[in-house]
Amino acid sequence: MDAWDVIIVGAGAAGLMCAITAGKRGRRVLVLESADRPGKKILMSGGGRCNFTNLHVESDNFLSDNLNFCKSALSCYTQWDFIELVCKHDIKYHEKTLGQLFCDSSSKDILNMLLIEAEKAKVTITTKCLIDKYETRERSEKNFTLYTNQGKFTTKSLIVASGGLSVPTLGGSDIGYRLAEQFGHKITLLRPALVPFTFTDSFKLLSEKLSGLSLPVRLSTGKHQFLESVLFTHRGLSGPAVLQISSYWREGQSIRLDLLPFTDCFQHLVKQKFEQPRAVLRTIISQLLPRNLVLELEKCWWLEKKEVPIAELSETLIQTLADSIHSWELKPSGTEGYRTAEVTLGGVETGEISSKTMESKRQPGLYFVGEILDVTGHLGGFNFQWAWASGFAAGKVA
Repeated sequence: MDAWDVIIVGAGAAGLMCAITAGKRGRRVLVLESADRPGKKILMSGGGRCNFTNLHVESDNFLSDNLNFCKSALSCYTQWDFIELVCKHDIKYHEKTLGQLFCDSSSKDILNMLLIEAEKAKVTITTKCLIDKYETRERSEKNFTLYTNQGKFTTKSLIVASGGLSVPTLGGSDIGYRLAEQFGHKITLLRPALVPFTFTDSFKLLSEKLSGLSLPVRLSTGKHQFLESVLFTHRGLSGPAVLQISSYWREGQSIRLDLLPFTDCFQHLVKQKFEQPRAVLRTIISQLLPRNLVLELEKCWWLEKKEVPIAELSETLIQTLADSIHSWELKPSGTEGYRTAEVTLGGVETGEISSKTMESKRQPGLYFVGEILDVTGHLGGFNFQWAWASGFAAGKVA
């Protein structure tokens, strides 16, 4: 039996930050990772360049049944704290759009930084470690016993940083949820989030033809909307706007695309009746949208009028066409699921978790950090910032 002050389940972003923070306090820390190396999701994030935080972190950038839960941790360890750590290691980075910060070189820079800090804090990381079962002892100096394929470990503080169900090929699993339920914690409804949409209707054929095409849109469902790019794929729609709205979309709901969010399409077309009276619609609209998209829209919306000069079109027809361009209604059949989802929406219910320390109110010495909790960020570095902040919150007390 091997005794530790702190055992952390999961060597992802939240687990490593928690281990570093606890180790710096002189705690003897063991991190157990089921994969063959730590930080696999860090390495694949941001297209291999790791969107490690955002300049504009607010609680409004997160979804949760308890929207106030994330505020304390985010205020105690901010994006500026993590940026300071990045600068300390001389990692070059840049802002892409909307405050998103990426490594200039590679995601490896962030992972190597964390591993260097963990080594300095004398943290032990054990990979390929599979946990068979847990036991607890009330009022014991070593509350938790873990039985694994690499031996038996005990600890007073057990921190669950095992992530969610997303990207199972990188280690996503339900182990953390099962452990939480073992200690009486409830799990909110789990769903894949930040995930592309799929279609099975006629739009699938259209998206296949346009696969690879990207353009800025305003995408909405219900009261939620995002002004970013969409990407047509062989299966449907992806891109930043789609990933964002997927966290709010539910099966059976429609989405609406405004293909010209920066232009009043009706006013533009009416103006062209006088400036280009002999031009046909596809010629005029192709000045605003990619021509291959316009040719597909022509088949959908004005095929019978495709050779009619705009001067001969009624303003009623032009208004109808403009409305379609500004509010193209589509109904996804589903999403690509956890296979490609960047995060898992939902998680351990926060009502019985301390927002300041991430400690369970049901089981002293048990903590939950990162994606496993019912806190899900928007696309753009927010989920990483939640990982850093929640990991730090638990690591400074565990």
